[in-house]
Amino acid sequence: MGRKLIGRSSSRVLIPLAMIALTGLGVSVASAQTSSQSQSTKSATATSGSGQYYFEFRSRQSWDYGHTFVVFGRVGEPPSKKNVAGLSPKGDDPSMWVMGHYVPVPSDTGWTDGDLEDRYITSRYRVLVSKEQYDRTVAYIRQLQARSTTWSVELYNCNAFVADIAHFMGLQAPSSTWIYPKVFVTNMRKINTGHPEAANELVSENVKEMSNPTRDGRAMINAGLIRPDSAPAGSASPPHVTIGAVRVSNRPASSAGGAEHSP
Repeated sequence: MGRKLIGRSSSRVLIPLAMIALTGLGVSVASAQTSSQSQSTKSATATSGSGQYYFEFRSRQSWDYGHTFVVFGRVGEPPSKKNVAGLSPKGDDPSMWVMGHYVPVPSDTGWTDGDLEDRYITSRYRVLVSKEQYDRTVAYIRQLQARSTTWSVELYNCNAFVADIAHFMGLQAPSSTWIYPKVFVTNMRKINTGHPEAANELVSENVKEMSNPTRDGRAMINAGLIRPDSAPAGSASPPHVTIGAVRVSNRPASSAGGAEHSP
């Protein structure tokens, strides 16, 4: 899915329908990146382990609930798209995301739009490893990618995919995968860096994230941070936003492809 972040849709969700019904969260039919540098959440970073290679567990913003994934490589070298692994519905068709709330749908397991852009990252946890550990874990990731052919909100989502990688590395992962990506990665970082009490904070932190005004694109609109046909606060380049079949573009409204508003 090598799409440009602004101006394309991107479906990355992990809260199952049962959780949505319980918490009152709505299901968005279309999904697009909406954050700007002025709105991005500053993510705390923690590093554990030692060695010249790393695996960095990340969460990022999107139009819906976000995405959890892992980036890996050699310390000091910028990662490429091939050094990203995560589970998501295949392609950019929003209907695949909707269907994934009911039945498993075909998946992608690599780079998705926004994964390597720091301004969209909401949380991260980096683990340093030796060359031998790195090669062994990368081989496992490739095997996991090959056999992870479907995505399901309830049965196997991006959190579950990342948890399998963490467990292979001997790390602890949050006890539930039915939580926001930011909460998942933050909790993983805490329970693996000397804060075992964080395991008991998982539910409360997830509830807190529900009211976060920069949680996702829809939350930003509800909080007034993004307004249709106007710029996000602090943005120098006004995006054109259409709500419904969501489109976001950095081009002026007059040249944004004549998009019409839909309810």
